[in-house]
Amino acid sequence: MNRDSKIYVAGHRGLVGSAILRALQKDGYNNLIYRTSSELDLRDKNQVDTFFANERPEYVFLAAAKVGGIVANNEFPADFIRDNLLIQTNVIDAAYRNDVKKLLFLGSTCIYPKMAPQPLKEEYLLTGQLEPTNEPYALAKIAGIKMCESYNRQYGTKYISAMPTNLYGENDNFDLHTSHVLPALIRKFHEAKESNADYVEVWGTGTPKREFLYSDDLADGCIFLMNHYEGNEIVNIGVGEDLAIKEVAEKIKEVVGFQGEIKFDTTKPDGTPRKLVDVTKINSLGWKAQTSLEDGLVKAYQWFLENETVKL
Repeated sequence: MNRDSKIYVAGHRGLVGSAILRALQKDGYNNLIYRTSSELDLRDKNQVDTFFANERPEYVFLAAAKVGGIVANNEFPADFIRDNLLIQTNVIDAAYRNDVKKLLFLGSTCIYPKMAPQPLKEEYLLTGQLEPTNEPYALAKIAGIKMCESYNRQYGTKYISAMPTNLYGENDNFDLHTSHVLPALIRKFHEAKESNADYVEVWGTGTPKREFLYSDDLADGCIFLMNHYEGNEIVNIGVGEDLAIKEVAEKIKEVVGFQGEIKFDTTKPDGTPRKLVDVTKINSLGWKAQTSLEDGLVKAYQWFLENETVKL
């Protein structure tokens, strides 16, 4: 990408898209286009076709998606598979028909089998059963990966797919009903601190292990791949280290300054027992995550205090 290349960031208001937009602006890219979902409904093929025909972007970061945690995935499976299939199908096909030079599709590590060996290597895709709680979302993302691969094979396009691990950071979703584990815990501990509660309840046993990548690091990795990677193989983006949810909760408790105890509700689901990605491929290309979990949590909590507490 050149600094004046026309770049479309789909999903620029979300956790991932907003980080990519900030990183592009910081790096001096000056011809960026984006639309809110009310201005452009990516589920509507006609709207997407018209947008691409009028704007003719050269590069596309496809970060738009319907996302959520265990609760949302469990309650709205039809929404998750339908909306994600529509968004990615419309954007990928319009990119091809309007001569986009390169597209980066963002998947998720939930595409890997529930009981896959750890750490998760890219070649483990489609080697076993998925985690049931987010299977519709995972299947939609796998379809997006295969769509990019198929367009590359049939049409000679340059579409690449990146699989980020669990993310957190600015513009995260802190809604307790639909958010992922880390932002949900930040909000829970903050509210407990404000109300002088005796304890914070955390879902599950606290034993599942998770890896967390700061959203600005992911954005940096996405721009790196757009500029330095071509190929049909998916690429993991992560830190390469994980820790138990219990340890994550302790770290968040410390950052927030909550003085009470942590209780685990073992009647609630744990989800996948472990989810650590193998980052050998992206590291060998020359990229490595820079933000420690401790530093990232401080930044994420600060953003929450400045932007989300007014909604509580």
